[in-house]
Amino acid sequence: MSFSPPRIRVAAYVIRQRARPELLIFEHVDVPEAGRQVPAGGVDADEGPSEAVLREVAEETGLADIVIVRALTTEDKPHPETGQPRRTTYFHLSATTDTADDWIHRVEGNGSDTGVTFACYFHPLPLRHPLADDQDAWLGLIDPALATRPSRTAWQPRDHR
Repeated sequence: MSFSPPRIRVAAYVIRQRARPELLIFEHVDVPEAGRQVPAGGVDADEGPSEAVLREVAEETGLADIVIVRALTTEDKPHPETGQPRRTTYFHLSATTDTADDWIHRVEGNGSDTGVTFACYFHPLPLRHPLADDQDAWLGLIDPALATRPSRTAWQPRDHR
């Protein structure tokens, strides 16, 4: 039996404080079945988790004016499709109140997401529907009132035309 070390990852809960706290979410414009997600991805060999989470947010959303509040937790969970081990550290970050409500961002550079288009937007908390891969599972660590409160209706992707 061979042992495969986990892929080291980060995930970002970027919160904008308005009348109600809002979470930055994105959807893949060309792959709606990927579901609603928060910025997340692998930690490069030459960086720590804090640097990685800032890089991932910038790459996937274009936002650079964000601040890390704190690391929340580390989750060991296999990839939902491949079953490969993953270790993800979730971070709470803050965005300024004047950050746009929604925008389209096309990933540039030479990474695996290059050319992918994301529809980014802030959604009031608590969420009524879970995010893809249960990425919302740790929102309650920021504040228990922010934990997802599931409703009985199914989530539908936005129309990004």
